Amino acid sequence: MVMFGQIVVGPPGSGKSTYCAGMQQFYKAVGRQCAVVNLDPANENALYDVAVDIKELVKSSVVAEEHGLGPNGSLMYCMEVLEANTEWLIQKTRTLKGQYLIFDFPGQVELFTHTTIVRSIVQTLVKHDYRLTAVNLVDSHYCSDPGKYISALMLSLTTMLQLEDQPVYFATPEFPLETLTEVADLGYVLDRLKAQSRTQRFTKLNEAIAGVLESYNFVHFLPLNIEVVVGKDKDTLVRVSNEIDKSNGYTFGHMDIQKFLYAHSSVHANNPDWDITIRERYMEDFKDRSEDGPS
Repeated sequence: MVMFGQIVVGPPGSGKSTYCAGMQQFYKAVGRQCAVVNLDPANENALYDVAVDIKELVKSSVVAEEHGLGPNGSLMYCMEVLEANTEWLIQKTRTLKGQYLIFDFPGQVELFTHTTIVRSIVQTLVKHDYRLTAVNLVDSHYCSDPGKYISALMLSLTTMLQLEDQPVYFATPEFPLETLTEVADLGYVLDRLKAQSRTQRFTKLNEAIAGVLESYNFVHFLPLNIEVVVGKDKDTLVRVSNEIDKSNGYTFGHMDIQKFLYAHSSVHANNPDWDITIRERYMEDFKDRSEDGPS
């Protein structure tokens, strides 16, 4: 039995739980049955309705107490337990027949930089006919500074290489939107780094990092405002949902629900001013710059 879904990852505080709750609300509104699977053993106050919870298998607080581990150590231990018991996860999620799955993973960077735990879990799910897309969330705060933006790109690339999946989404940034979303030419960001006195001595290092990112050419972003899902302003959410559905193949098997999504997004699909509209909506200073005209 084929099951479709998303793997939601990203640094701590990037909005994973908010995203899962928002997506669950959105899919419910458009008539898609959706179940959220909490795989964060330290998530005590989920913002969404939990269908499957890793805490039924292992709890971070219990592990920390029994083994004298800190927050990160206990979390890694719990994920290793899950890796050794992926059959439990498959059995639990198989009971959700016909539902679209959203897996909420922990945000600790070590899971994607120092171990292959998450990769192993995902590969096991894929072998059992789970069609999954990785959604890596990056807070727009990290796009307000060129140095933070480069760091976010490197972490996103590392995560993608670990999970062997492609789509990455984030909230609205402060730089020119087309520059940040495509990530094809980082010259604009490098110029900003050279202009900062504290980063000038790292010019060669920054150029080398930018070269790696550009050579892979894997990372791309879509702007997303997840908190507005019911009112008039749901353009970004619909666009992101469509991209995810095309990536994992859901769009080719559930055309009834897609009629709503594509009808809503088709208005913006070929609109060259779509990114400008997004900036006007979410970036307060953009309107001021537009009204002032070119300097």
